[in-house]
Amino acid sequence: MRLCVYCGSNTGTSPAFAAAARQLGVAMANRDIGLVYGGGSVGLMGIAADAAMGAGGEVIGVITEQLVNAEVAHRGLTRLEVVPSMHERKARLSDLADGVIVLPGGFGTVDEFAEMLTWNQLGIVAKPVVLLDVEGFWEPLLTWMDRAVDAGFVRSSHRMLAQRARSVDDAIALATGPVPDTPHKWLDRDGTPAGGFITGSVPVIRP
Repeated sequence: MRLCVYCGSNTGTSPAFAAAARQLGVAMANRDIGLVYGGGSVGLMGIAADAAMGAGGEVIGVITEQLVNAEVAHRGLTRLEVVPSMHERKARLSDLADGVIVLPGGFGTVDEFAEMLTWNQLGIVAKPVVLLDVEGFWEPLLTWMDRAVDAGFVRSSHRMLAQRARSVDDAIALATGPVPDTPHKWLDRDGTPAGGFITGSVPVIRP
């Protein structure tokens, strides 16, 4: 069992963020759950990785050549994989993990979270995605997701794919549990014949 941890490459302004990252790394190692992450040595990323390694856990990092050259790669992991692009990095992180836990972070963390959530929504993967909501950090994002449901852009069942945990133990339990069963994402196609709304001959170009 391995879990991917998305989190900030900065530590943030609250000591609670670093404490949660450290606690998560140790708790995963104690449960013999491998930690998969973006391979950095800085910020919450480095704290979680160091904590897991220090507790005897397996830690696999996946990082791009660009970030290695920026000297932020962690050199003390169980394994460090270097890939050419961010697209390949995110795909590889998904391949290696059975579930996802999201700690506080910035643009990159939200990008990774949103992509994994979308892949679940489209049926590309079926992996639990859990927001570890430290000090209410993810509250505005959760509010937006509720608004997207109310506005008719997201199914309520798909909203449940973004699970929320307030403690490390709850986050691990949810991330190692089942994924909610969901229908297709297109609310406008409910009750319509298979194939959707488009009629006639439409050219399809495949790579």
